Amino acid sequence: MADTSSTSAAPSAPSTYRAIQYHETGPSSVLTLKDRELAEPGEGQVRVRIAVAGVNPTDWKARAGGTYPGALEGWHVPGQDGAGTVDAVGPGVAGLEPGQQVWLWDVAFGGTEGTAQEYVIIPAEKAQPLPDGESFETGASLGIPALTAHRALTASDHGPARLAPGALAGKTVLVTGGAGAVGHAAIQLARWAGAQVVATVSSSAKAALARAAGAGVVVNYREQDVAAEVRRVAPRGADVIVDVNAAANIGTDLKAVARGGTISIYAGTGDETIAFPVRAAMGLNIRLQFLLTYTVTDAEKHDAVAAVGAALADGALRVGEEHGLPLTRFPLARTAAAHDAVEAGTVGKVLIDVV
Repeated sequence: MADTSSTSAAPSAPSTYRAIQYHETGPSSVLTLKDRELAEPGEGQVRVRIAVAGVNPTDWKARAGGTYPGALEGWHVPGQDGAGTVDAVGPGVAGLEPGQQVWLWDVAFGGTEGTAQEYVIIPAEKAQPLPDGESFETGASLGIPALTAHRALTASDHGPARLAPGALAGKTVLVTGGAGAVGHAAIQLARWAGAQVVATVSSSAKAALARAAGAGVVVNYREQDVAAEVRRVAPRGADVIVDVNAAANIGTDLKAVARGGTISIYAGTGDETIAFPVRAAMGLNIRLQFLLTYTVTDAEKHDAVAAVGAALADGALRVGEEHGLPLTRFPLARTAAAHDAVEAGTVGKVLIDVV
C-alpha cells in the first residue's frame, strides 16, 4: 500500500531526463529531444519511468496541427500510450507503489505531457497494473486501440456495457481492417467475450495477421463479397460491425448488418462524408455509433479500462507478428521517424523504446 501522506519514491531517480518535445505544429521535424528537470508527483499522482511508448495516428495528427495549428503555448510531449515502472507515488494514492509495472492510457489528452519521455507524472488512475510476466510492449500497445475497440464492441443498445468472458456469446462481429491496431484489439476482445468474428483485409499477408489475432473467418474484400461471406456464416447478419472506413464500407455494412445491429465508426480522414439509403437503414432498425475514445463518458471509459485490464490478465491480448500485430520499434531519439512510420500506414503497431 502506498504512503498516503507524503511522496514515496524509488531511491535512484536522476535529476534530469530526456523528453521529445515540440512548441509549434508541423512536420515531424518539429520534434526535438531535450533534457528536463525531474519533478515530484503531487496529490493523487504517480511518476512513471517509461520503458516503451506507443504511437497512434492521433499523435502525428495533433503534432501536424490537426487540433491546434501553428505555434503552441509552451512545450508539448506527444504520446497517449505507454508502459513502464512506477517511480514515485504522491500523497493520497492507494494501490500503486514504487517498483510496480503499469500500462498507461490517454496520457497526453487535454494536457501537454505525453509518453515520449523517460519519466511522466500522471493521475494515478491512468496507470493500470501490468500482470506479472507481461511485457512492456504489450502494455504500450493497449491504450487507444484497445479502449477504442471496447467501446465499438459495446455500443449496441442491447449491451453489454462491459466486456467479459461470454458477454458476446452467440453474437457475430464483423471487423473491417482486421490487420490494423484497433482491428486487432477488436478481434481479440470479441473472441475473449465469446463472439464469432469475421474480419476483412486487403491482402493475403494481412489475412494471415487477422487469423493469428483470432478471426474465425477472414475475407479479402478486394476478391470476395463481404456481405455474402458474413451471411454464409451468420445468416441473420453481423450484430456489431467495427468499421475503420465507413465512407467506403457503408453500402456493404448495410448488407451485412443484422436487424437491430450496430455499426461502430471509429476512424475518419477529417473531410469525408457518408451517404446511405435512409429507408433501408430504418427498416433494419440499426444504430450508427460514431465514437472517439477521448470523449466517451466517464462510465464508458471506466468500463473499457476495467475490461481491457481483465482481458490482459486472462492472456487474451497478445502482440507481435505471431499474434497478428507486428511491432516496428524506434529509439526515443528517432521519435520523428516513428511518427512518419504511422503516418505512412505501417502495418501493426509502432513503438518507441524509451529506456
